[in-house]
Amino acid sequence: MVTATELLSVAAFMEGAHAQAFPSFGSERTGAPVVAFCRIDDKEIRLREPIIEPDALIVQDPTLFKVIDVFQGLRPQGYLLVNSNKSFADLHIAAQVAKISPGHARVVNATALALKHVGRPLPNAALLGAFAALTGVVHLKSVVAAIREAFPGKVGEANTAAATEAFEAAAGRVEA
Repeated sequence: MVTATELLSVAAFMEGAHAQAFPSFGSERTGAPVVAFCRIDDKEIRLREPIIEPDALIVQDPTLFKVIDVFQGLRPQGYLLVNSNKSFADLHIAAQVAKISPGHARVVNATALALKHVGRPLPNAALLGAFAALTGVVHLKSVVAAIREAFPGKVGEANTAAATEAFEAAAGRVEA
């Protein structure tokens, strides 16, 4: 997710926004959950602390729902994107999702899309494509440009394909 937040900030910057991306690792053991933040605004960002009340959450690993309170601070009008092949009910988070505005939560199997297009279980690009469709915070063309800038050549094109298919899935145009 650290790479995803960096790519998201670049995509926002390409659209003329101010953006800031940063991870939070803490002192936990190797393999512990990592939190990464991205701030996007139309004015200069001076804050440097973690985001306590996020406008959106992207959950790359749904097993986190069993470990930490992922929903802490998310406002009812916020957005939720989960990387999974299961429904919210199957993930046992339907009650929390019901508190979010209708249409503001999606499940997209970004890992499957990454395996299909990239050949590895690296769902970052697919999640960014889905995030663009779900929130409208950034456009798909900016996500694609950020991916191609960071990963030129075949790797970038494969990730772009994953992001585009995830965008279509999150927009309800195809099933993922």
